[in-house]
Amino acid sequence: MPSFAQAGSALFFREDWKETTAELPVTQAHVANPDLILTLYGPARDAIKKSNHPRIPNDPYYIWSGECKSNWAVGLRHRTELVDLGGDAKIAIRSRQSGFRQLRLLIKLASGEWLVSDQSMDASDDWKEKEFRIADIRWRKLNIETVTEGAWADKPDLGRVEEIGFTDLMAGGGTPASSRLDWIAVYGRAVMR
Repeated sequence: MPSFAQAGSALFFREDWKETTAELPVTQAHVANPDLILTLYGPARDAIKKSNHPRIPNDPYYIWSGECKSNWAVGLRHRTELVDLGGDAKIAIRSRQSGFRQLRLLIKLASGEWLVSDQSMDASDDWKEKEFRIADIRWRKLNIETVTEGAWADKPDLGRVEEIGFTDLMAGGGTPASSRLDWIAVYGRAVMR
């Protein structure tokens, strides 16, 4: 569990994915948290895989981009609430990237505008955890249809965030060039829709 969980930030949601066999594409049936709705985006949305390798010891149940032939993104939305990502809000992930893949956060504001983070999780040989302090992130506008970044977003209002997710803004290249996400945890203040 990330260290900041004891620092007073409230857990808004966490998603760990159901412990079921690998399947392509990932669907709502793979979401473990009953309060979350999964949405897939981008030209390669149907190639985002829910993966696991039973023969590899301690292999987690995770999302994998290796078969995506173009850009892709995964979004998670709470069924009844928005989240305020102001103040000391944070998002933590456990992931593993290979090749030049850098996994980034994405958010959808209540206004409908999509943003993608300048900060990312870099490639690693093994699974790693990272905490993103939201106040330290610069955001770029995101075209969710193509999953490509645009201009810098000037001081976006993060008080009413509707959806949170992740992307590496790239096509997959199999095991040597892909992104993997084991879990994501969002800490912020719940806001009524």
